[in-house]
Amino acid sequence: MSTVAARRRGTGDAEPRLQTIGAVCEALREEFPDISVSKIRYLEDQGLISPRRTRGGYRLFAPEDVARLTTILRLQRDEFLPLRVIREELDGPGAGGDRAKRRSVGLTGREDEIDAGELCERAAVTPDFLRELEEYGIVRSRTEAGTRLYRESEADIAAACARLARFGVDARHLRTFVTQAARQATLVEQLVAPAMRSRNPERRKGAFDDLEVLVRAAQELSHLLFLREVRAGVERMS
Repeated sequence: MSTVAARRRGTGDAEPRLQTIGAVCEALREEFPDISVSKIRYLEDQGLISPRRTRGGYRLFAPEDVARLTTILRLQRDEFLPLRVIREELDGPGAGGDRAKRRSVGLTGREDEIDAGELCERAAVTPDFLRELEEYGIVRSRTEAGTRLYRESEADIAAACARLARFGVDARHLRTFVTQAARQATLVEQLVAPAMRSRNPERRKGAFDDLEVLVRAAQELSHLLFLREVRAGVERMS
């Protein structure tokens, strides 16, 4: 059975429907094609979700657990936020308030690092695909004591590349995205560089605030221009 329905003893009220991890995975697959049981388990290991357990150790997800998981996946996909920032979004002071006013794009602070095995598991990609992405500079790593380590956001990049790969977009084609992102980042950095080098702490803080605003504006502009070009292409083909 993929769901568990039970009634509270002594009452006629039904408990919320509880779903197994496999059922949750299937239910979310339409919106998140790269979702996997292992990724859900990883999010639990990181303390982002806390499904209840049966006596036999099976995970059971209440509606609020599924809603929280959906929010996490959307923040990863749409906002490119690392798990550290998502945890702060959901559990930090002021959680549940106006997210748009509180959200950070994660430009400061240290990201957690994962090894190649964890990255492949989280992104649902093969080691060969990961090596190809690194070869073309799409995914980046550093080596420590002979082990390649990746920022956790690199797993999100790899997952996005895997979605494109299903349509025949290989790693060498993805270089276009890296080149475009580097040019945009250089422009944004030039705008705030003088203030960020200032010895005045308040001016430096203001520069970081400005940088986050600039990044969001640049993301929005890039998205809108991309959609405009795609629409124009569709119109030419129709």
